[in-house]
Amino acid sequence: MKKQRNILKALGLAVLLSAAACNPEKFAGDLGPTPTSDEVKITATPDGTNPNIIHFTNETPGTVTAVWDLGNGENGNGKTIDGSYANAGSYDVKLTVFTKGGYASNTTKVTIATTNVSMLDREDYNFLTGGKDSLTGKKWRIAGELKGHLGVGPAAEASPIWYEAGPNEKASEGIYDDRMVFSLFDNFSFNYINHGNTFASGEFAGDLSPGAGGNGDVTVPFTPPSGMSWSISEEGGKKYLKMSKGGFLGYYVGSTRYEILKLTEDEMYLKGDSKKPSDAWWFRLVKESYKQVVVVVTKPYKAPDISDDFDAHSTVVWKKESLTLNESYDNPLPLGLNTSAKVGMYAKQDGQPYEFANMYADFDYKFDLNAKHTVTLKIYIPSSNDFTTELGESWANQFLLKQVSVKLQDGTIAAPFSTQVEKIQQVTQLDRWVQLTFDFNDAVTRKDLDRFVIQVGGEGNFIPGLFYIDDIKFQ
Repeated sequence: MKKQRNILKALGLAVLLSAAACNPEKFAGDLGPTPTSDEVKITATPDGTNPNIIHFTNETPGTVTAVWDLGNGENGNGKTIDGSYANAGSYDVKLTVFTKGGYASNTTKVTIATTNVSMLDREDYNFLTGGKDSLTGKKWRIAGELKGHLGVGPAAEASPIWYEAGPNEKASEGIYDDRMVFSLFDNFSFNYINHGNTFASGEFAGDLSPGAGGNGDVTVPFTPPSGMSWSISEEGGKKYLKMSKGGFLGYYVGSTRYEILKLTEDEMYLKGDSKKPSDAWWFRLVKESYKQVVVVVTKPYKAPDISDDFDAHSTVVWKKESLTLNESYDNPLPLGLNTSAKVGMYAKQDGQPYEFANMYADFDYKFDLNAKHTVTLKIYIPSSNDFTTELGESWANQFLLKQVSVKLQDGTIAAPFSTQVEKIQQVTQLDRWVQLTFDFNDAVTRKDLDRFVIQVGGEGNFIPGLFYIDDIKFQ
């Protein structure tokens, strides 16, 4: 504190000396005594037509420079300054004055009796609350009729790539009749109407109902606290919605802060924090009375056109799930089975966030496996990978595996893995290129598959791995 005071005092003297250079006579002689906090005088006068605007005046004798912090995120300098306070509440206004002898600060409290909603005419506020004409606020609900109304994925991803809830999938959990009410009034009130119970991740359910929990999701008794409020802030160019007193939106995962991905008159799409820093949850809400027309798109049925040699020819746009994929990497061993210049480098990082690392592609048609049902590819597995450390999920083989898995999935459903067809090939030769064949002849009657997935090293283990892949072909 002493060091900070000396720095500020030096700053004050610098200001004075600068001013003295412009008007030497004004600062001739002694600088004078250092002012005290009690000598810093502030008057605060409400505006005659709008009491939410306060006119401040510095009444401190001998002031050369006056610096204001208005307690509402605004600051400035000068003998007088106006502060705007749209929201009811108390604000601490700080004035720092610099005199010939130094500087001093004092604080006064400003109390605003009522919120002036006319000063809150912002598009995001109006969409969220219904605006100043909606005296009881605006009710929102989880959009249970839509795919993806709940979703989960790695926090670093832009979409919930692990899971998206299907239409009305959670109908038995009591979440769809919950209502979240946002208002501009009563100090930005937030009310959660849950009819006595709340849907929660079993991992965090004990926060709401002591003793509750489990591996899956659970519905638990819970009474939301009264007097909750909401706020919208901007951080790093992104907007965030947050509720006080631990308030949340219908499904509890330990989150009270949500990134606003979309907010309109009818829809709200949010990305919520989780108590697990590696994870995030997505929430799709609509206003209570909203009815959306769901258009069902029927995909055509055709033979899979899937091939990639990582040199020049590819019919695939790869997506990555917790995976680093370099699609133009120098061939580490351009000999024998594979002499091509470029291959794909498949890098799985260590830790739980990367336990399902894979590459995949979605198509605008359903696979006709009668026409083509065999997948071939070349794989190079270095022996330098760690195949001896055991670490992973309790349900999984916890070692990094010398294997390649090819999966065909229905990418249009909430949990594509639940109906997938999977073929696994073990690799017994390391440090060389090996060609593998995956035959889906036993799945030719399936008419719903439109996602192609390749996973190397197994899933559920937390061990990193580096692999090379080439000449993928569906034939």
